[in-house]
Amino acid sequence: MNGPADHKPPDISLFHLFLRFLRFGALAWGGPVAQIAMIRHELVDRDRWVPSDRFNRVLAVCQVLPGPEAHELCVYFGMIARGRVGAFLAGLGFMLPGLLLMLGLSWFYVTYGISSYIFSALLLGFQPAVIALIVRAIHRIGGHALTDHWLWLIAVVSAVMHWLGVNFLITLPVAGVAYSLIKGKFPWKPGALPAMSVLPVCFLQSGGILAIPDAGNLFISGLRAGLLTFGGAYTVIPFLQHDAVIAGAWMTNEQFLDGIALSGIIPAPLVIVATFVGYLGGGLTGALCITAGVFLPAFAFTMVGHSVIEKVVENKSLHAFLDGVTAGVIGLITVVAIELFPTAVTNVPGFMIFAASLILIFQWKSKFAIPAIVLAAGVCGLLIRTVGWL
Repeated sequence: MNGPADHKPPDISLFHLFLRFLRFGALAWGGPVAQIAMIRHELVDRDRWVPSDRFNRVLAVCQVLPGPEAHELCVYFGMIARGRVGAFLAGLGFMLPGLLLMLGLSWFYVTYGISSYIFSALLLGFQPAVIALIVRAIHRIGGHALTDHWLWLIAVVSAVMHWLGVNFLITLPVAGVAYSLIKGKFPWKPGALPAMSVLPVCFLQSGGILAIPDAGNLFISGLRAGLLTFGGAYTVIPFLQHDAVIAGAWMTNEQFLDGIALSGIIPAPLVIVATFVGYLGGGLTGALCITAGVFLPAFAFTMVGHSVIEKVVENKSLHAFLDGVTAGVIGLITVVAIELFPTAVTNVPGFMIFAASLILIFQWKSKFAIPAIVLAAGVCGLLIRTVGWL
């Protein structure tokens, strides 16, 4: 029988460590479930970097922390292999293929896509499929997060408050505190304070996102979104949409939907949509700044002290607060989906694309399902426009 000594990372150079996780990034199709399964198969089941029960505990921590879980796992494995430098290179390797592809698509979109008949027709087909993806994400995240009637109520109240125009920087902490009070578990107890110390950063205003945003504002916008993505990558949507479309107005809802669609056809966590948002707001510099902000928490939590955070997140009072915040985020993303729906689905053919995409998303379990469905929807949009229906 194999013992703990049989499980340890290989003696690997920094260069080869980077290449290993660069390969993971190039194969990161199918969303977080497929990405985590790939990492687990290669590094735990096959190469035995850590025991299975250890991996499960680390994954549980990543699911509690904000940010894309698969990326946080890569940073963790880089950390145990080669320390903080290894953690940075592993995380960079995993995100780099998606970042480069999104930068290229963003450049093409701005330079040629808006005026290209074929590309604009594809995007018209993409948009209803994106709404279907968001609906599926709300169903999946809500199914895991809304575990009692109080959390359902918090989600509904948060949705109403967001619809009435209350800033999410007020709604979300109130949602967390409310559920803590309901459960009788208070996040300001001494045992929760180390992890709670990051939360005030989430709720700081950036001084007002500018209509023509600068690099600093874009970085803070990305950082705030990265610190608030509890429950899954799709929860980044309301925060980026608020800053880019509502507060800053440097994008339209149509363009925002296009960015989500493009992020769905490349191997990357969906939060890479931030790169597109930043590119439209501030070019290459803006894209890099907002991307750095979104991914910074996923790097920092592990590199600064994953073992400490692992102990802290066992505090049940903190769990109650985060459960309330997650319920609030589900309410927010639901309102955003409702607001985006009339932008994406404007006629009967668009509704047919939406309905067909939704059915396929629920039924098709392949890791290539999302990019295949989005691309197929785009082809349908091109065909329908060609015959004059869109």
